[in-house]
Amino acid sequence: MPCRDTRNRLGPLARATLSLALQLGSCALAQSAPVSWNHPWHSSEEQQFVREAIAEHIHALTDNSVKTYSLAELIDLAESNNPETRVAWERARAQAASLGVARSELYPTLAAAVLSHTGRAEVDFGSRFDGQAIQEFQVALDLNYTVFDFGARRGRINAARAQLFATNFAFNDTHRNVIYQVEQSYYRVLSSMGQEDAARASLSNAEAVQQAAEDRLAHGLATLPDVLEARSATAQAEYDLQSVLGAEQIARGDLATAVGDRASLTINVQPLDQLPMPDSISDTVDAAIDRALSQRPDLMQQVAQIRSANARVKEERSAYFPTLSLTVSPAEQALYGYQSPYPSTHTTELGGAMSFGLLWTVFDGGARKNRLLQARSNVRQAEAQAEVKGNQIADEVWTAYSNLNTALRQRQAAVALLEAASQSYDAALQSYNYGVRSLLDVTAAQRTLAQARSADVFARTQVLTSFAGVAFRTGDSIQSTRRSHP
Repeated sequence: MPCRDTRNRLGPLARATLSLALQLGSCALAQSAPVSWNHPWHSSEEQQFVREAIAEHIHALTDNSVKTYSLAELIDLAESNNPETRVAWERARAQAASLGVARSELYPTLAAAVLSHTGRAEVDFGSRFDGQAIQEFQVALDLNYTVFDFGARRGRINAARAQLFATNFAFNDTHRNVIYQVEQSYYRVLSSMGQEDAARASLSNAEAVQQAAEDRLAHGLATLPDVLEARSATAQAEYDLQSVLGAEQIARGDLATAVGDRASLTINVQPLDQLPMPDSISDTVDAAIDRALSQRPDLMQQVAQIRSANARVKEERSAYFPTLSLTVSPAEQALYGYQSPYPSTHTTELGGAMSFGLLWTVFDGGARKNRLLQARSNVRQAEAQAEVKGNQIADEVWTAYSNLNTALRQRQAAVALLEAASQSYDAALQSYNYGVRSLLDVTAAQRTLAQARSADVFARTQVLTSFAGVAFRTGDSIQSTRRSHP
């Protein structure tokens, strides 16, 4: 049978219903999962998410090409504007609210209810039906209180309090990581700036050698291969400079991100030459390890987890004992009635109930036993994790301390290397101009000098980075009385 066009047969209400169904169907389709695995998903609502994502980004700084920021200023900005610190802060506040919820179990709960009901009926009275109306109004209170539970509530409160300590220590650890992130980015910027200066100096030396070779070629004292070798050295120096400039841009973006802003923000910092350079470390590695074990927030977080696990043991042990609760339900009731042909009447009364309840689980198939065993196992696990963390911290401090001593020794060697390479380059270039040395000797000396300059910059920034690493591993960076920034 052929299909007929039924559009004209639909009434206005049916057409409106069909239109609404199609609109709802299209909306549901727009909010559904992607229809295919091989194409990106797009929707009309996508732009709203884009606008919200852009609005969430807050600028910590404004572009200022004049101001030069110190490390301490950048750390203060990061602690105020890096979203990681806000995430940890809100997590700690949420845990504080959880502690408040656990403490509320120590108090009774009180609920109030107001009820009103009107009923009308025809009542058979003798040989007739009389209309009857009754209005009921009732105010009731319901009070519940756990009188005694053998420490179950106290165990939950202690566990929540320990978790609050853990989240607070995690908050401090977030600040420790943010500070270290800023320090690392800051010193990478200083290193890239120093490497840029070294690369430009190397390019200038290469150009000087090239100019000397071209002058000697013009006077018939050098060969064309010498000039080509000099030009190759200049091109290599230019290549190295561009590589350093690219690394500097990346380092500046990392620094801007660390302080909580977009990577394109320009932040001016002090040059490496203007920073004081420490040449020794004051305390021993054993003192540094002891200090780390006493102030590292991630270790304190593990100790808080042990407290929380012990509190859970107390809570699970209380399940073997009964719970005594009190319930009080006072209520005041008012009734208003009318039945024709009699006059209206009303009455008011106070009622309610009070009861004590004793709940004791006699048998549960071993559930309490296994929950208690699980809680005790969690305690031993938390203790072992704290021991692992302590050993890890000691190893981290030992490594950071060793890296610092190595950086200090490398710094001394880099100074001597730079001085020797500078003298060797000057002597080689002078001898080449006198025709005593070949161009290969000069370019080799020039490359050695470029490497010495780069090593000197690396050694200086490595000393500063290693000091920051020791402060990070020991937890000194978040101690207000110990924090210092070279």
